[in-house]
Amino acid sequence: MVPKNSIPEFSSFKDPDSQVFIKDGKIYRRINKSYLSDYEKLMNSGLYTRLQELSLLISHSEIERTDDYIIIEPKKVFISYPWEWCFSQIKDAALKTLEIQKIALEYDMTLKDANYFNIQFADNKPVLIDTASFESYKEGEPWCAYRQFCENFLTVLTLMSMTDLRLKNLILSNIEGIPLDLASKLLPFKSRFNLGILMHIHMHSKVKNKYAGNKKKVTGSISKEQLKIFIDNLYNTVVNINLPKQETEWGNYYSFTNYTEKGFNEKKTIIKEWYDEIKPESVIDFGANTGVFSRLFTESRVYSLDIDEHAVEYNYNMAKQSQEVNIVPLVFDILNPSPAVGFNNSERTDLITRTGEVSLISALALVHHLRITGNIPFKKQAEYFKNFGEYLIVEYVDKSDSQVERMLLNRKDVYEDYSVEGFETSFSFWYDIINKQSIPGSNRNLYLMKRK
Repeated sequence: MVPKNSIPEFSSFKDPDSQVFIKDGKIYRRINKSYLSDYEKLMNSGLYTRLQELSLLISHSEIERTDDYIIIEPKKVFISYPWEWCFSQIKDAALKTLEIQKIALEYDMTLKDANYFNIQFADNKPVLIDTASFESYKEGEPWCAYRQFCENFLTVLTLMSMTDLRLKNLILSNIEGIPLDLASKLLPFKSRFNLGILMHIHMHSKVKNKYAGNKKKVTGSISKEQLKIFIDNLYNTVVNINLPKQETEWGNYYSFTNYTEKGFNEKKTIIKEWYDEIKPESVIDFGANTGVFSRLFTESRVYSLDIDEHAVEYNYNMAKQSQEVNIVPLVFDILNPSPAVGFNNSERTDLITRTGEVSLISALALVHHLRITGNIPFKKQAEYFKNFGEYLIVEYVDKSDSQVERMLLNRKDVYEDYSVEGFETSFSFWYDIINKQSIPGSNRNLYLMKRK
């Protein structure tokens, strides 16, 4: 049972030990009677304090305590999902999970769950958000979350590294993790020469399949010290999985723009002036690329979204290295947006539902791609953007621009609305145009609009 006048968080319904619910816009977790002894051990053993010192576990305060349950209020964080993470975000989440497991063993506790949904990024640092993930360690028992860790993290990372980055999207059809046998089939033969991958994916898959039909529980004994060595081996395996260097169309986009240096700087100046006038609390930057313009908005919380894995990789690593706390780099395809999935299509919600209404939408050097590559009319684009924020900064790229000419080179020009007049008329259906500025030395215009 959750308190009256509260809304259960649907994604937590599977856990009998605790449930998350929302009341008056705040997040709460109810620790049930079945988990009280493990919760008390977490809090009293020193493990909670240690993980807090290392910023590895979300902090919380106790709100209510009875003999049957405890209600805690965890610190609120933005929820993102692994299909929205770049390679380094997944890798960092995996390494932190293993670090937490190794520390827990020092306090005679262990992670009973190792799924990627339990890790979120607070200020671009991975942190465990499920306080009820720990249980008492029993001498001789293996790590019960080992297979889950491998299917949630290791399979994804190895497939992205050794086969194809796009295989990350298999998570969407396997939200509980990419099966070991599937990963084993998809990985190249050379992966078997990597001892860590051989043991934790290929051999692990064979053992799992061998005992899949057994009616008896497969048991084994492993000491705590042996288990620590095993976790270290798994950790080193993840550390040595790296992203191959690869140039993409958008990963080095700003090296091939049509702006002069003066025009590029003037574009920044115009956008920053408009941003300072609006003073938005939050921003969605669609088509953010490496986050160059997102960083003009970092006095606000900015969701920096782009389809290109390498661009988001660069954006995330820059945010991490510079300790930027207000920028949220995520992989997002506006033509195929992050959906609501899971049981009843509500276990994991779509990205825009999670961001909520923001104050400002930015769509720079984007709408011509949506119009030509995606065949989305300007009016439909405006209708899409107006759902998410009051203000819009948008860039119009004329047909005379060489990038648009290149896009149209092998296409029939059927885009009747593609003109300054057509663009303004289409967007004016949903927006009032507040300001319009041309970018010097280019065939591009910037618009500041306000939703009607």
